[in-house]
Amino acid sequence: MAESSILLATSNPHKLDEVRAVLEPLGYRVLSLDDVPGDHEEPVEDADTFEGNARLKAVGYAQSTGLQCLADDSGLEVDALDGAPGVHSARYSGVAGDRATRDAANNRKLLEALAGVPDDRRTARFVCCMCLADPDGTIRVETRGTFEGIVTDRPAGANGFGYDPLLYLPDRDCTSAELSPEEKNARSHRGEACRRLAERLG
Repeated sequence: MAESSILLATSNPHKLDEVRAVLEPLGYRVLSLDDVPGDHEEPVEDADTFEGNARLKAVGYAQSTGLQCLADDSGLEVDALDGAPGVHSARYSGVAGDRATRDAANNRKLLEALAGVPDDRRTARFVCCMCLADPDGTIRVETRGTFEGIVTDRPAGANGFGYDPLLYLPDRDCTSAELSPEEKNARSHRGEACRRLAERLG
């Protein structure tokens, strides 16, 4: 593989598309875990911060695959819930199943947790922390991006994934899931973290 190849530690096609949109124009070939032969054990994400989990994944997969590896940890922080679901965003509801099933259950639990909370206290943000590590475990770059909004009281929109249908953007009068992929990349937490990474790679 070319030296410009970067393994993105995910099988999530949405994340892959977002990162490729930023890095591939710079000459990087972005691979997913599905592109790497072999059975690579998933690192346990037991850190209590997004930064810590991104670091665990990047170093673990870089050492396992022998490729420079980019990993992210991301989630939703809701101010009225003291930052929850935070690092537990993907498994907030505790429901198993495919991605769509988990996303729907997580969204239901979030709306239940915010029942009766007024709009001015429903402020929230998506957070994405990225880490790029070399196969020897050296951490090359770490970045962070945020995407501010308000948790609406009902889902809207069919784009994106996760909590996108619930994060309302006052300046656009729509949810994150109602943005086009291009619009979302231009302002999202992952897009911001990835652009900062690209600047550092220069």
